[in-house]
Amino acid sequence: MNKERSTEVDTEKIKKAVVMLLEGIGEDPDREGLLETPDRIAKMYEEICGGMTVDAKEHLSKVFTVDSDEMVVERDIHFYSMCEHHMLPFFGKVHIAYIPKGEVVGLSKLARTVEVYARRLQLQERMTAQIADAIMDCLNPAGVMVVCEAEHLCMTMRGVKKPGTKTVNVVTRGVFSGNDSLQNSFFNLLSIR
Repeated sequence: MNKERSTEVDTEKIKKAVVMLLEGIGEDPDREGLLETPDRIAKMYEEICGGMTVDAKEHLSKVFTVDSDEMVVERDIHFYSMCEHHMLPFFGKVHIAYIPKGEVVGLSKLARTVEVYARRLQLQERMTAQIADAIMDCLNPAGVMVVCEAEHLCMTMRGVKKPGTKTVNVVTRGVFSGNDSLQNSFFNLLSIR
């Protein structure tokens, strides 16, 4: 049975949950330093999960006509997201390449698209695919390639405790899929292999 997901952040529920969490770890939620913590955390989640209520099409719908079919690359788009397994941050960079078919989007719109998907409880692999699919759906390019590299605090702060470890994943669509030459051109621009 699928429960309909709310599109609004319920700050009162978050505040109650934070009080319960503080009590659960043995803290006193009425202690001076913690009195405003539930409010601060509710506001924080409203911000860092703000992508739940935004559609990437909102950013990718404004396009410009071009006569070029050359690769467009935007690299080093920094992001912060929250792992849905431990609700700890993961952060890094996204690199995007696409080959237009007569239309391009403003460069800031690619960064905004990354933010839409990063500001949710996420899996890195899903986020990377969502970015690629949104670009394919909205811009209808010949192809798109998205590379995401991130450090996950669930591997740094807890568990295996391996700071600095990066996870890299690559998603290809359209003409990038199975085209080693095109993919290598993009990797060369990124200076990562």
